[in-house]
Amino acid sequence: MLSFTKYNLARQFMIVSFLILMIGMLILGTLVSQQIETGVINQISAITALYVDSFISPHLQSLANADGVPGSQLTELDRLLQETPLGKNIVSFKIWSPDGRIIYSPNKEIIGRYYESDEHFQMALSGQVSSEISNLDQPENEFEKQTWSQLIETYAPVMADNSGEVIAVSEFYQLPDNLKSQIKSAQAQSWMVVGIATLSMYFLLTGMIGRASNTIVSQQTQLNEKVLQLTDLLSKNKQLHLRVQRAARRTTSLNEQNLYRISSDLHDGPIQDIAVALLRIETIADACQGCQNQAIEEQNIPEHLDILQRSLETSLREIRSISAGLRLPELEELSTERVARRAVRDYKRKTGAVVKLIIEDIPREAPMPVKITIYRVLQEALFNGFRHADGKGQSVRVWDNNGNISFEVLDTGAGFTPHSVSDNSNLGLAGMHERVELLGGSFQINSDYGSGTQIHVTLPLVTIEDI
Repeated sequence: MLSFTKYNLARQFMIVSFLILMIGMLILGTLVSQQIETGVINQISAITALYVDSFISPHLQSLANADGVPGSQLTELDRLLQETPLGKNIVSFKIWSPDGRIIYSPNKEIIGRYYESDEHFQMALSGQVSSEISNLDQPENEFEKQTWSQLIETYAPVMADNSGEVIAVSEFYQLPDNLKSQIKSAQAQSWMVVGIATLSMYFLLTGMIGRASNTIVSQQTQLNEKVLQLTDLLSKNKQLHLRVQRAARRTTSLNEQNLYRISSDLHDGPIQDIAVALLRIETIADACQGCQNQAIEEQNIPEHLDILQRSLETSLREIRSISAGLRLPELEELSTERVARRAVRDYKRKTGAVVKLIIEDIPREAPMPVKITIYRVLQEALFNGFRHADGKGQSVRVWDNNGNISFEVLDTGAGFTPHSVSDNSNLGLAGMHERVELLGGSFQINSDYGSGTQIHVTLPLVTIEDI
């Protein structure tokens, strides 16, 4: 089987079709040969039976009224079989009565004997001519078998001229040599025709299948080339996708670094300048409290200084608050669970809200971009719930999701319809969504009026080095 399947489709078809056509040719040739043999035997037997009936039947008409044949007629029958051309074609001859008794035969020893009739004898009694090539193995052929091994045996009915009734059965034997040569010639011609037809069909079919196979092979080659091209494009696309992911992860880290630098710049720049200005204003205010200058009192300089001082103090607090919000706590040394807990704790400390926190068995380590995103998204989601839902029923759940980390933030506030909120009108939602997608994660919001809000996030735990 393995040696056969190694061939291509066209060669397999050629082998199988050749075997099938050869088997078909053998079956068809055998059937045709048998039909030719039967036809030739019947034709020769019919001609011979007609010849015998024309010469012998007139001498047997007395059987219609008597049980035997007169002696003069028997002598005439002997003469016909010995001295006429009929005897050259017939090697033995018998006449049977309808009850199976031999009435006449050149071999006088069997005249008067009864033999069991066979199907050919019965067919002759019904008015049909029946022939076969006999191996002379019947009891009635004991004398013929001493001389010949095979003979053509023909039974023909002898009918009465007046009534058409079968009054006897004539049986005669012929040598098969001439018949066999005719049969072989006819069979050879039939085999040649069948062989030529079979080979013609074979070559036509193999030609058609060969062309079809060439077409298929050509198409397969083109398809394989296309597959290779697509595979190469997919590989390149995958590499580009990984590069984009790597760039996104680096962008996340760089953004946090930029925010950290801005926070440092605010702390080291404007905050210090405002603090110095406040100190100067306090010094001036203290000095002016002891002044009795009427012009200073008329211009109400202490009140102006007080307003200026309060404005600068307010600005200082706001800038410090902004600077603190830009600066992330140190997350690199924290585990994934502690990052989530830190985000919830910082939110609770700033707002005083109550948050139910559930952390299931999650991976301990995660790359820094993932930790940053967990902290920022939890922070933004909780503050959104505080601003728009008054912090009602807030809860956070974090769990392992088939090697990824998932978390959801819930509240039982008034809710909203997410599709009615544009990215421009809610930068917090857009920012969370963008942060998660940059890391190849998924971000979903489920909410409706009166049913609260659920934010579901899944992040892959893949490090940059693994890409």
